Amino acid sequence: MSKINIHSISLALAGLILSAFILMAWTGNLDRAGLLLTGFFVLLAIGFNGYREFKGYIFAAMIFAGVVLALYWPQYFVKIGNFKLTVLIIPLIQIIMFGMGTSMSIKDFAEIIKSPKGVLVGVSAQLAIMPLVGFALADVSGLPPEIAAGIVLIGCSPSGVASNVMAYLAKANLALSITITSIATLLAPFVTPLLMKLLAGQFVEIDVLAMMWSIIKMIILPIGAGLLFNHLLHGRTKWLDKVMPLISMLAIGLIIIVITAAGRDSLLDIGGLLLLLVLAHNLFGYFLGYCFARLVGMDERDARTISIEVGMQNGGLASGIANTLGKIATMGLAPAVFGPLMNITGSILASYWHKKVPNDDLINKE
Repeated sequence: MSKINIHSISLALAGLILSAFILMAWTGNLDRAGLLLTGFFVLLAIGFNGYREFKGYIFAAMIFAGVVLALYWPQYFVKIGNFKLTVLIIPLIQIIMFGMGTSMSIKDFAEIIKSPKGVLVGVSAQLAIMPLVGFALADVSGLPPEIAAGIVLIGCSPSGVASNVMAYLAKANLALSITITSIATLLAPFVTPLLMKLLAGQFVEIDVLAMMWSIIKMIILPIGAGLLFNHLLHGRTKWLDKVMPLISMLAIGLIIIVITAAGRDSLLDIGGLLLLLVLAHNLFGYFLGYCFARLVGMDERDARTISIEVGMQNGGLASGIANTLGKIATMGLAPAVFGPLMNITGSILASYWHKKVPNDDLINKE
């Protein structure tokens, strides 16, 4: 049996299982349909792997499979024995940040000199648009204060490595994307706590200095270690470049599953509304980021870059901050929802732009 048939069969089976799940939900048996929904997402991921245009959705499909497991059987993802799995969140984020550091070098920051306007516009857009939109959505949401604060938190977080991948797929300016991500990430220990104090102070009490130190431990120290590692062993650890993205994806997946299990009850109560608010937050980021870039005279390729950088945030970091505040089951919910959702919308946007040559490239060819 050929590879393509295996993936086609997987998609067909996924369709049948989805039909069975809908039937069970319709007949009031939703509480017994967990395995069906999990199987649907797993088969969807297997099927996507056979089609180049859908490979960008594999990670999101597997994340949703994990989320379903956490919603139906949270007891297996909250603790093992007396060990609470939320303890793993900070070390996992540090591993992700270390991996980011190993893939960086001082040369990555040369874009600041080559294109200072692009970096300034991108970083300022990210630090202004998403926090303000997050605050506006949280303010009108009517959600419990700690859950509403999570929407502000994801807005006040920097972009992550996922935005660099989407920028590459969207035929955007990858060098600019990496630089904006790096600068925003390094500024996060100082900017994120101040923005949270200013915008989320009405929802929860924010200790600025304590938050600064927790973010420094999660970002600056592991990224610094990664940069040093890359500098000392440059070119001799190519295996690490291949392994770290996989480890990072597994780490992000585990973080989302643990948060979902911890906040299951709250998520079931307000899941639909939170999903809509987070989706609106994400889409506003793309739209306003693009419009802002074009308004200040950025070309199409750079505008795409800034759109993606603004719309895609580091959900893992936001989850880690919520965990250090002891509010992983409430403030951590919005970041947990935002993570897989932005991968889906980002993949769709990147696929759309991938098929469209930037207008500036067409002009230059003429």
